[in-house]
Order: sequence, then C-alpha cells, then structure tokens
Amino acid sequence: MEPTTADRRRSAEDHPLSSRWRTTARWLLGPAYVVAGILHLAVPEPFLQIMPDIVPAPKLVILATGVAEIAGGLALLQNFFPPIRKAAAWGLAIYAVCVFPANINHFAMDMARVDHGLGLAYHIPRMLLQPLLVWLVLWAGQIILWPQRLPDKHD
Repeated sequence: MEPTTADRRRSAEDHPLSSRWRTTARWLLGPAYVVAGILHLAVPEPFLQIMPDIVPAPKLVILATGVAEIAGGLALLQNFFPPIRKAAAWGLAIYAVCVFPANINHFAMDMARVDHGLGLAYHIPRMLLQPLLVWLVLWAGQIILWPQRLPDKHD
C-alpha cells in the first residue's frame, strides 16, 4: 500500500533535522514574545504612541496584546501538548498580521518627523520581515511545512 499524503506529511514533520530547527525557532521566538509582552505591560507608552487613532481603547488593547504575547510565547515553548503549541502559533501569526497597521503607522509618523525618527534603516527591514515572522511562527508551531518537501511517493 502506498503512503498517503498524511503519512508523507508526518514523515517530513518527524525528520530529525526539521525537529531540531523547529525547536530552535520555538526557543528563539517564545522568549522574544514573552519579553515583548512584558514590555507591553510594564512600559506601554511607546506602544501607545504608535497605535493608529482608529483603534478604540488603546491602553486596553496594548495590555491585552501584552498578555497575548506572554501566553503565546509560553505556549509555543511547551512541548507536552502539541495542540496548545499549534493554537499559540496560529494566535501569534494572526497577532503579527493584526499589529501590522501599527507598524505602518509608526513608519509614517517617523517619516513625517524632521529627523525621520528611527529612519528607513529600521522601518524597511521591519516591514519586510513581518511576513517572514508570520511564516516562522507557523513553521515553528508545525502548522506549515514549507519549504520542506514532502517525501516522494517513491522515497
């Protein structure tokens, strides 16, 4: 009997190199999200400054995102319950998409300043890396396999 796509997917997920890289990515992302979340709670002012005006209750949103980052980072780190890790990966990826308007707002505000604030050297990489962050958290959380290929039916 030939292996199904699900069998090939499990085989790719269980590859030792893949597992090691995913674990490394989780151990880099998890603490980064926890630290970012703590900063949202401890020092919300910089985040409030870049919040788009359209967002209601900005202080509450900043505090809620801080809690979400801490919970997501911790859940991404744990290894005993994969469904929680996968839910955290989905949540953190969605979070990264949702905060993108604040990143754009920050970029626009800085470019409007005479001194250009943090400048293009900060904002351009930040804009370009946001989609990579979405991919990385989904990959680290074992939601997606790409760029790994599934083992061929004949492997």
